[in-house]
Amino acid sequence: MLEGIEVLCHSSIRFNKEKIIYFDPFRIEKNYNDADMIFITHDHYDHYSEKDIDKVKKSDTVIVVPEDLIIKLLKKGFKKENIITVKPNERYEMKNMKFETIPAYNTNKQFHPKENEWIGYLIEIDGITYYIAGDTDITEENKKIKCDVAFVPVGGTFTMDYKEAAKLINEIKPKVAVPTHYGSIVGSKEDGANFSELVNSEIKVEIFIK
Repeated sequence: MLEGIEVLCHSSIRFNKEKIIYFDPFRIEKNYNDADMIFITHDHYDHYSEKDIDKVKKSDTVIVVPEDLIIKLLKKGFKKENIITVKPNERYEMKNMKFETIPAYNTNKQFHPKENEWIGYLIEIDGITYYIAGDTDITEENKKIKCDVAFVPVGGTFTMDYKEAAKLINEIKPKVAVPTHYGSIVGSKEDGANFSELVNSEIKVEIFIK
């Protein structure tokens, strides 16, 4: 289920499936300019990074973003027809791909207010459903997620910490869980391993950030 998938850094994820898809490209090492699609979860520098978008986009890249980012992208030179703006709690289908937008917000801190309408993504590729949580705490919405693979933040401070993330994963029971959002800007390198120890044994944990 993780074939062709990389966690590049922090919450930056690359899918090399039928299409090349980036989620929140950040600290990209060189100019790849190979993205068929880019999904952005919210407008923070470590998730919406214009210099890193430049390293992965090509002339016909489609970018999916919360509505508050459209003006920045138009000023940046993206064609309007290549920008898809989304709201939480919606379902979309495009280019033989289905995805849903899951609200991503804080419940016990103020960095990601619910009213900002920032999001995570639930996306189906080749019959496998992936949840890319974005920056979030445990919420009533993400406790209802049904997925095969879940990418969840574990670094604390701005999101769930590893204990909270493990609690969410044990509740939603994906087949595979992948910790993100730790080891660089926030959280320690040990957060991934600590998360893994708390996840129920029937759920496989894959650690990319070591």
